[in-house]
Formats: sequence, structure tokens, C-alpha cells
Amino acid sequence: MESLPDAIIHYILSQMKNARDVASCKCVSKRWKFSVPYLKSLYFPRNAFDSYNGMEHPDSIVYKMIAFMDRLEELVVYSPFSSAGLASWLLLAGLSLRHLELRIDNLSDYETCLESRTKLDCINAAKNLESLKLWGVLMVHSPKWDSFAKLQTLEVVGARLEDNALRAALQACPNLKSLLLLGCEGVRSISIELPQLEQCKLDFYGLGNSSLTLTCPKMECLEVQGCSWIRVRETNCLTKLSISNNAGKVYMVDFGKLSALEFLSIRGVQWCWDAISKMLQWASEVKHLYMKVEFTGDFDQLLPFPEVDFVEFFNSHPKLQKFEIHGAMFAALCQKNSLKNVESGFVIPCLEEVVITVRSPLNAEQKMSSLESLLKYGKRLSSMAIRILQMKSNHSSADDFFDEICRFQRMNRKIVRIE
Repeated sequence: MESLPDAIIHYILSQMKNARDVASCKCVSKRWKFSVPYLKSLYFPRNAFDSYNGMEHPDSIVYKMIAFMDRLEELVVYSPFSSAGLASWLLLAGLSLRHLELRIDNLSDYETCLESRTKLDCINAAKNLESLKLWGVLMVHSPKWDSFAKLQTLEVVGARLEDNALRAALQACPNLKSLLLLGCEGVRSISIELPQLEQCKLDFYGLGNSSLTLTCPKMECLEVQGCSWIRVRETNCLTKLSISNNAGKVYMVDFGKLSALEFLSIRGVQWCWDAISKMLQWASEVKHLYMKVEFTGDFDQLLPFPEVDFVEFFNSHPKLQKFEIHGAMFAALCQKNSLKNVESGFVIPCLEEVVITVRSPLNAEQKMSSLESLLKYGKRLSSMAIRILQMKSNHSSADDFFDEICRFQRMNRKIVRIE
């Protein structure tokens, strides 16, 4: 490398991020040392100071390394740090930083909320951020943020939040295009109004009874977990939608017409049937549909699904190409009355791939009839996967049903497989 021009040396070293590597390079030669200030990124892993035995505080070491950089654009700190340390770093590099990622780790430390200046407050000095990622956040009071006008990506992973604090934080980021809140606890009711938002993933941890209202006219991709009431009115750009609730129940969904929707996933233990039927009605243009819900029924009453007309279902979703259906939902679709009077011209025009999960031998004859109908009317069907999951029964009907599925697979081995 000694024979390379300085510009090439600078470019090669600029690919480094790890703080230990950067510190080592400063000791190699003067040429390398003089190249270090041109680095744009600096990364301190979780164990950056595990073996450090020096007298100087780690915050001071980070400060000195940042001070050595001419124009730092990306800072990632997973190692422990203090509010004072963060404040000093951002005082140096705050205006040049474009990307900031911090492992705050103060979820159980309520005393930090009483500090005059918390770690969250310190971030306000980085006015020109384009992306901000935070891990392990306690946000029970509104952060003292003015406005991050250039911020386009905000990610918060593992957080304890209060509604008002989260609302204030989002108001300080008016031009977000991507929002991720993953493993967040404490949210009860939140309204999000972000006119530029395109990608949104919300994962609320807890009882699964949160309420969500979204006003984001440019939204293209939305994933929601842990909400019982969901209202999203402006959906003209929405192409991918996933709604799940692993802990609670989905009582109400309120969407505009999902004319651009190509992918829909609905999952959970219990959905009100009105919510399911509305989602299926709105998503008439969907190409990929995933359905895994165990029970319906209002409030605490768990009920089986009503019969879903096989012909009407596929007529209502003429663009459907991939269909994944699980357990109780498949049982609702395979009721015998759905296939009694099928019109001679009926076809499933676009269906190419089907994945079916079967959990019970009940109504085996009707289920086999539905499997046969999918092959008969799905003129473009090229793949059918049948997953037999936890089928437990002391009765011989389970064995008989499994034998029927195996026979069905042998007769259609080019298309059907058992998983």
C-alpha cells in the first residue's frame, strides 16, 4: 500500500467503521494517521471497552476519536455511554451527522427520566440527521426535540413508551418516509399524521388492545401488530398490508378502498367476523393473500367461522395469484354448500400457488372436495403445498384423512406436495 497514491489510501481506509480498526490504523504510519480524519463512519460495538483497563473514561475516548474526524456522517454506538458523553460528542459532530444509531439501554432506569437532560434530549443537537435508530428506549416524557426537518428514517427497537411522548417525538419528525417501532410497550392510543410516510412497521407489545389511527396518504407498506382498533383512511398508494394480533383481538378495521393492494396478511387468535369480511371486501385486487386466524366472535366469545362461499370468494378476488390459508380459515372455505351449484363457466383465472395448513380431520370429505376444486378450477395452478400440522386424534378418522391426502398427492404429484 506504500506505493499507492494518497487518494487511493484514503478511499480504502474510508471503508472502515469499527473503532478498534480505526484506532489501530492511526498507529501504522503517518500516511495512515493523516487519512483517518477523512473517515465518514465510526462504529463502537457492544464489547468495545470490555477489556479496557485504562484510567480514561470510555466517553472521553469516544470524544477524542470523534474530534479527530473532519466530517463524521455516521455514528453507531452500542457500547455503554452517559448523557454527558453523548452531549459532548454531538456538540462536536452534530451538524455533520447524517446517520445516528444508539443503544440507549435505559428501559428499567426511571431515574434517568428525572435528569435535567436525558440521552434522548441530547439528540436534538444533531439537526441534520437523515436516519435515527434507537435501541432500548424509555420514553415516558416528551423528548426535548425541536424539529428534524431532514429526518427520513426513524427506528425504535425495544421501548417503553407513553402515548403523549411518542406523539411529541413523531411531531418533531414531519418528513419521515420510513417508521419502525418494534417491540414497543405501553402504547394505548396513538394517532400518526405524516404526509410523506411510505413505509411503516408498528409492533406494540403487551395486551394487544392498542388503538391506531393513521393519516399518511403516501403509505405504500404497512405492518401492524398488537392493535384491536385500526383506522387508516387514505390508502390509494398502499400495496402491502399486514395486520396481526398475537395477544389480543381485532375488533375493528376501517380502511379506504384498497385499490392498489397486492399483498394482504391477516393473522391472530381472534378477529371479529365483520373485520375479516370487510378486509376481504376492500382487498378485491389483491394478488397474494395470507390468512391465519383461529377464531371469530365478538368480545370474549370464541366462535368458529361462518361458511365462506368458495365460488363467491374467488370471484371476488379475480387477480389472486398466491393463496396461503391456515386451519380454521380453510375449514370455513371448504363447507359443502359452497360447491353444490357451481356454474359451468366458473374458473379461478390467475391462481398459481396455494399453501394450505390442515390441523383437524373434522369434515374431511368437505376438505378433500375443496382441494379437488382448487385443482379443477385453478387452470393456472402450478403448485399446491399441504401442511399437516399437529393433527392429533385417537379416532381412525385422522389416519383415514391422512391416507386420502396422500392418495390425492400421488394422483397429482406434479402439482401437489405434502410438507
